[in-house]
Formats: sequence, C-alpha cells, structure tokens
Amino acid sequence: MRGKQTVRDMVLSIAVIGVLVAGIYVFVPHSGGDPVKTVSYQVELGQARRAAPYPVAAPEGLSSQWRATSVTYDGSDPKNSQWHLGFIDPENQYVAVEQTNGDPQAFISDKTQSSQQNGSQKVAGQTWQRYDGGRYRALVRKNGGATTAVLGTAPYDQLAQMAAALRTSGGS
Repeated sequence: MRGKQTVRDMVLSIAVIGVLVAGIYVFVPHSGGDPVKTVSYQVELGQARRAAPYPVAAPEGLSSQWRATSVTYDGSDPKNSQWHLGFIDPENQYVAVEQTNGDPQAFISDKTQSSQQNGSQKVAGQTWQRYDGGRYRALVRKNGGATTAVLGTAPYDQLAQMAAALRTSGGS
C-alpha cells in the first residue's frame, strides 16, 4: 500500500509544479515583436532649428522603414551646440545625423569613434568626405559654420541615402 501512495504523491507534486509553471508563463511578459522603440522628433527639431546658430538638418522623404530611435539637441555651449538624430535603417543598421558648430576635428573624431578620412563621395551634387576604420563609417560635410556627419554601421549607400534626404529649415 505504501508504494501506491508514493506514486500518487509524486503525480500530485508534478501536477502542482505544472500548474505553477503554467501560471508563471501566462503572467510573465514575453518578448515579442520589434524591440526597437521609435521616437517622434518633430518637436525637438523645431526647437533645435529655432535655437541653433547653424541650419539644423533632418531627413525628408525617407520611407517608413527608416525608424527614428533617438533625438537630442544640446545648446548649453553656444560655441559647441550639438544636434543628434538616430535611426534604424531598412536593413536594421544604425544611421545617425550629427551636427555641431564646434571644433570639426574633435567632433569628427568623437562621433566617428576615431575613423580616418578615406576619400570623398558625391551625394546629391555635394561632396562629402568619407571616414572609415573606427566603429562607424561616416560621410562628413562642413558648410554654413557647421559640421554635419551622417554615420553609423550601415554601408555607404545607406549613409548616402540619408545624406541626400537631409534638409534644413531653409530648405537646402
């Protein structure tokens, strides 16, 4: 008789544990869907365009597959204000627009994480300097008292697509 109770107790214990596991599974959130959190940047863009001492650039006309993920404007130092707009491109690579009116060399070294200049590239009729070798590839252009960098883990054709889409408050 003792053997039947042991088997019955074991089956009951397994059933109780199964109910607990099922309860935890049901009530604990599961990761699913897209882990990338998108942001709207229109308010920050408007504020940056009003405050910055240079024409602030942002893309226009990119497909909805380009997802904005981060935006900041730091104007605390009028001689080194900085605009940042980060994206995930259609191939799930990182692409960012970075701008400053500060020291171009320090800015480029910092933002490209020590990439070195490696030729140039024409994008929408404008010459951009190519940087490579650090963590990011970059296209960099100096214009209107500002340095603009389009950089990231994406290949140069994606960086060029972003650079071609950039517009400033003046429409250029």
